[in-house]
Amino acid sequence: MRIRGRRLRHLLTLRSTRAVLALAVVLFGWFAWSMGEALTAPGDDSTAARVAEWGRDHHLGALVTFLETAQYKANPPKIGGTPTIPLSPPGSSAAASTPAAGSASPAGPQLPPRLVSPAGVPLPGEGTWRILATVHGRPALLGAYLRPDAAHTSYVAAVASMDPQLLRFALHPGLNDPGPADWGVPATIAPGARTGLVATFNGGFKVKESGGGFYLNGVTKGTLTNGTASLVIFKDGHVAIGQWGRDQTMGPAVVGVRQNLRLIVDHAVVPADVDNNIENGWGLTMGGKYFVWRSGLGVTADGRVIFTYGPALSVRTMADLLQRAGCVEAMQLDINPAWMSFMSYTSGTGPADPVPAKLLAGQERPADRYYTPTSRDFVAVYAR
Repeated sequence: MRIRGRRLRHLLTLRSTRAVLALAVVLFGWFAWSMGEALTAPGDDSTAARVAEWGRDHHLGALVTFLETAQYKANPPKIGGTPTIPLSPPGSSAAASTPAAGSASPAGPQLPPRLVSPAGVPLPGEGTWRILATVHGRPALLGAYLRPDAAHTSYVAAVASMDPQLLRFALHPGLNDPGPADWGVPATIAPGARTGLVATFNGGFKVKESGGGFYLNGVTKGTLTNGTASLVIFKDGHVAIGQWGRDQTMGPAVVGVRQNLRLIVDHAVVPADVDNNIENGWGLTMGGKYFVWRSGLGVTADGRVIFTYGPALSVRTMADLLQRAGCVEAMQLDINPAWMSFMSYTSGTGPADPVPAKLLAGQERPADRYYTPTSRDFVAVYAR
């Protein structure tokens, strides 16, 4: 023991040993400070999401991807079974759509045709549109539930349909992404800005991973890139989706642009490359063929805005849902449960204090997520 003690004391006297120890102390101190900043930053992100984001921001993305992929492979979504929830959005109107396109339901409102289930013979209520919000007495926000494919039949994806003639759209930045700038709007829907709020939904990948840029009120983060799928929001509140440089370009009427990856529906066709399991194409976390939480957004030929999300979607099955809902152009937004959100809003104590409700009860993020400052960008939808 004495010999070991002497060796240890000798090592501690060496200049190289002291240098290594000093470096270790500095690195540990930096790590503790940096991780502490990430864990205590404003927003409602979970601890796991904050740690993963810290890793990606500090050149550990490959390790985060490896761990998340290993977890997925160890616990993939199960095959078969039936949903444990009713296939009608909660709190919706009883007025249902009918199979014939453009026909009126017995209750009066004219709704889109019932969606065809990707899983085959539909379950009761599956694919049937329900009214989630009205504006001026007309259906403005509709919702429907579908099983995403014929294999993962115990899972449910949600589809929302929004009428741009009755609704206007507004892009909001996130505290961390795209980050601080003179955006002109906050990273939240603050009290006093909630009157007429009908819906909110999540944005896309982190800007540096999106393959493009983020533009709002004259400020840009990243680079608006030709060929990238783009959500464009105009000053009058309507939206368009298309390929930047081909379908959409900058102009005086554009107030916001959110770019993300490539189109997953283009001219009403799902491109073959959605089946390519390329991580840098469909997400650093998971390749395109993994069945994970995903969200997507599209527009129909008559201008309706369609959002879909669910817990067991590949890029292909998500694109299929958007195509079934009539989208002629569509894009993937974000993936993974930490970032998924779609909320509708109903009157609370008054029009200035609407109450949020999740479209899918199983989404991880709280319904009031955007009532506090949030780390990621999102879109708010208001009555015209």
